[in-house]
Amino acid sequence: MGPTASGKSALGIALALRFDGEIINCDSVQVYREIEIATAKVPPAEQQGVPHHLLDFVPPEVNYTAGAWAQDALTKIAEIEARGRRALLVGGTGFYLRALRQPFFASPPTDPALRARLTSLRQARGPAHLHKLLRRLDPAAAARLYPRDWTRVQRALEVRLQTGRALSAQQSARPAPPPVAARIRVFALNPPRAELYRRINERTEAHFRAGLVAEVRRLLAAGVPAESNALGAHGYRRVVEHLRGARDLASAVEQTKLDVRHYAKRQLTWFRRELGVVWIDGFGDDPAVQERVAALVASAL
Repeated sequence: MGPTASGKSALGIALALRFDGEIINCDSVQVYREIEIATAKVPPAEQQGVPHHLLDFVPPEVNYTAGAWAQDALTKIAEIEARGRRALLVGGTGFYLRALRQPFFASPPTDPALRARLTSLRQARGPAHLHKLLRRLDPAAAARLYPRDWTRVQRALEVRLQTGRALSAQQSARPAPPPVAARIRVFALNPPRAELYRRINERTEAHFRAGLVAEVRRLLAAGVPAESNALGAHGYRRVVEHLRGARDLASAVEQTKLDVRHYAKRQLTWFRRELGVVWIDGFGDDPAVQERVAALVASAL
């Protein structure tokens, strides 16, 4: 695990090659097909023959949930281990990992009409307004969620309004963790902040040069909803605003850089709240870091 642009994919491939492993994608945007440029997916030619699972897994119009990912990840872990190989979860979506280690309650299916109303409210008044509404309806859930994390804030509101019960109250009835949860070992990259932010800025500019605007235009033209989880990802949401005339291209680029830097900071904060995380200073594409983590993994086997 670790923040965006910290070299998780390179580290995952290095470990998979060392320990006869297969990678399970643990990134909430890389699961989507056709969402390419700003996701930093490892191209097949650079995967060095390591099998990757739950990558390019669902179409972009599907709102794939953390609970669904956890179930699919359990299936993949069982399949990989049945082949006598090791499963490596690689990505930066801490919510996915938590869903696997601490399963959620069975949430109600999405109500499209309710989601559309809340989406319109967010677009008109901003994500902070949704968070303020959640504080009134479910203070405990609001206290755990950042105002900018509007996808989860909105989902908490949907559950509260659909069921009449707070999400926080329903989550107390979680099922027991799966047996595999006790065997998960978590390593999180902690690169130097200034260098991380420099990489984020450079990568954002590269994504726009590579045709991010054209990719989003094509997805919208193909019928992918602008409010879908896939197009709510960093970079994509600002391009949607640009195409709607809400901001110019330069503003979309600069706001995306800021969004991603803030996201990286939130990722680090999230992982510091998780239990049993082993922190690794440096970037995952550094051979010295790869050797250090490989030694730690070997000692844990």
